[in-house]
Amino acid sequence: MRTDTGQVFKLEDYRPSNFLIPKTKLSFRLDPDRTTVVSELTVERNAETSDGTPLVLDGDGLTLVELEIDGEKVGPNAYDLTPEKLTVHALPKRKSFRLKVTTEISPSTNTALMGLYRSNGVYCTQCEAEGFRRITYFLDRPDVLSVYTVRIEADRKDAPLLLSNGNPSDAGELDGGRHYAVWEDPFPKPSYLFALVAGDLGVLEDRFTTMSGREVALGIYVEHGKEPRATYAMDALKRSMKWDEEVFGREYDLDVFNIVAVSDFNMGAMENKGLNVFNDKYVLADEETATDADFANIEAIIAHEYFHNWTGNRITCRDWFQLCLKEGLTVYRDHEFSADQRSRAVKRIAEVRTLKAHQFPEDQGPLAHPVRPRRYREINNFYTATVYEKGSEIVRMIRTVLGREKFREGMDLYFERHDGDAATIEDFLRVFEDVSQKDLSQFALWYHQAGTPNVTVKASHDAQRAELVLDVEQSSPPTPGESRKRLMHIPLAFGLVGPSGEDFTWDTAEGASIENSILHIRKRKHSIRFTGISERPRVSLNRGFSAPVTLSVEEKPEDRAFLARHDSDLFSRWQALNTLMTEAIIEASKLIRGGKEPQFPDDLLVLCGDIAADVSLEEAYRALALTFPAEADVAREIGSNIDPDAILAARDALVAAVGSANGASFATLYEKLAAEGPFSPDAQSAGRRALRNALLDYLSASSGNPGRAAAQFEQATNMTDRSAALTTLAVRHPAAPETAAALARFEERYGSDPLVLDKWFQIQAAAPGRHSLETVRSLSEHRAFSLANPNRIRSLIGTFSSANQTGFHRPDGEGYRFFTEMVLAVERRNPQVAARLATALRSWRSLEPGRRALAREALLRISSAENLSPDLRDIVERTLA
Repeated sequence: MRTDTGQVFKLEDYRPSNFLIPKTKLSFRLDPDRTTVVSELTVERNAETSDGTPLVLDGDGLTLVELEIDGEKVGPNAYDLTPEKLTVHALPKRKSFRLKVTTEISPSTNTALMGLYRSNGVYCTQCEAEGFRRITYFLDRPDVLSVYTVRIEADRKDAPLLLSNGNPSDAGELDGGRHYAVWEDPFPKPSYLFALVAGDLGVLEDRFTTMSGREVALGIYVEHGKEPRATYAMDALKRSMKWDEEVFGREYDLDVFNIVAVSDFNMGAMENKGLNVFNDKYVLADEETATDADFANIEAIIAHEYFHNWTGNRITCRDWFQLCLKEGLTVYRDHEFSADQRSRAVKRIAEVRTLKAHQFPEDQGPLAHPVRPRRYREINNFYTATVYEKGSEIVRMIRTVLGREKFREGMDLYFERHDGDAATIEDFLRVFEDVSQKDLSQFALWYHQAGTPNVTVKASHDAQRAELVLDVEQSSPPTPGESRKRLMHIPLAFGLVGPSGEDFTWDTAEGASIENSILHIRKRKHSIRFTGISERPRVSLNRGFSAPVTLSVEEKPEDRAFLARHDSDLFSRWQALNTLMTEAIIEASKLIRGGKEPQFPDDLLVLCGDIAADVSLEEAYRALALTFPAEADVAREIGSNIDPDAILAARDALVAAVGSANGASFATLYEKLAAEGPFSPDAQSAGRRALRNALLDYLSASSGNPGRAAAQFEQATNMTDRSAALTTLAVRHPAAPETAAALARFEERYGSDPLVLDKWFQIQAAAPGRHSLETVRSLSEHRAFSLANPNRIRSLIGTFSSANQTGFHRPDGEGYRFFTEMVLAVERRNPQVAARLATALRSWRSLEPGRRALAREALLRISSAENLSPDLRDIVERTLA
């Protein structure tokens, strides 16, 4: 394992590599404990590299067996070897030479799951960001692109399947029951995109014909017997390939495209060229084992990794500071794909909920960083919501600023100009400037400046003069290392909603640039004067969430309620209702902290009932509208002195109040939405189930009776309805015998299926209550719990620390103490997973004083542990700073 050197990498220190490796030949002789790797590299000096410059290769945990240059062995006096570097001094003076490096590694003991590891009998690689250096010594950086030829040799009985990047070119039998396969990838790629998989797996096969008529063989490899559960993933893959051709003009470029699903994987998936490796939770699905959310995630992540073929593989990033160039752009592309496959409005709301739940707290806390960071200590810790989700929002804003046609023209130019390149953010922005002739230098601050801007808006209407004035001001709070902020270019979509729900038009508008109902905020303050507005409108702001900002708007609750009922923009309708809910929970939590009974506006209770019954809205939308903001979302809006117990009590009280006020209509609609016909994962069917299950929660909370949820659990014919019923039982009726019985039956039925059992762990870990910590601690000792499997860790420890606010933030600090124990135990096996767990404490300063002190103690306890990995130490030290 790499040692913690404390080195900080800075964007301004980037220099091109002194050497390039245009060709790489790799030979693997696979063995669980002693795998031999022979790499034959064609090494070239850059034009400006002098003859005396040594070749410095990256390594991590390798055993060097032999080193040769142009067929001659290199003695130990001609090179220096450290835990992280192989420095070769005795180099030929010519521009190009051949370097042969032989190393040994142990896949079976690689519990960090980076590089080449062996899990459940399958050899697998994960090389992003810096895992390739755990396979062989190499220039392990994204701007060194090489054409790879890979030969894999293994025992046929142990590994009948031998896969790598590119196209298969040769295969055969060897003595002693062994065999080999050779793969050639004609497209230059960085080392982080290298992949190898070997083992005994089943396969689901299909074919796809590209827009130019080429036939591509498709394969999804899974554990034997699970091939039928890959059917939906295969369908999603074919739809992704077709969509990318139609929407972005991108055609697949190899003869084969393979996906492999493995159970032990640090990430969701990895876009290795032609050989995507997936966490099996994002491949395997059927109605018995997967929820509608699982189906939607599979669709999105299959698409995301496939879309990387062009935005990440054919065009990669010059250095890791440009990570958002491939990830943010590809997230935008998979969001657009899902919006086209499902409901665009519902998808957009889901995206914004995710952004606010994960990226906004990141921007507002000690881990804040720009979408393109300027420095890092451990790159694995920058695979963040800021890079991915906020990065996607920036791409969306570019489309908003330029319009759809110019955006597509810019993307076409990007693909044409930079195919085969390791590109930068500047390269990306330049193509849009070139096609639009717009200056995007102020807009570029979205990439370079951390934090979430706030936009304050005050509206005043003069009926006599038929004028509306909007006073708009932008500000950005300080973030770590960045106390003074520059003014942003914020494209704010808006509408002026009249008394009948229609959008007003206006005669003139002065004070800011307005194009296609987009208000372009570039200065600190704007005063925009609209004429020809005779009646007072309700101002609908940030429609479609056109910019990732927070809004502070002077408006009355009745104006929000009006927009929730009538706004033509469905996102803004949802946002208005969600804001009303959030404000009601905050006010109720204040009453509870003061020892008083919570009170809720009758109008809000009626509004929830009316939206549930509004058949003009699709069912998936109504389900989202009725989903109250999570406790963490409410806490973020409060900002400081957070009491999680008061927030939970207020939220539960509002759920019960809405359920009681609409009990009869909710019960009627619940029965009406009962399933008819066979299960389908399509968007409409999923929306119907989502609305029904939202109503189940309201009815259970208001009645105090577990009967309806228990009956649904017993009668459910699919995992969506079954797990929803179990969740309602665990959250609303934790002490009921029906809940204990349902949990036991669920475990008995699915105990042998790891992905479904993860749901069982997750449901219990998220359920709040006085005894939730005891439940989670007990589950950590369950025979099926394992620190070796990242999915199991995330399902229990990750869920408890992120979704169970009252259990994790117990006022006695016991939740933190348990969490600290688990993080340190995980860190000894898998530093990456431990570091990501530790981000659960990023908002510790916003807690009330007692909890705040206990959370700080927990962070200090982790920080003081011996031999802490660079991954975890980086997170903890930045969180404490």
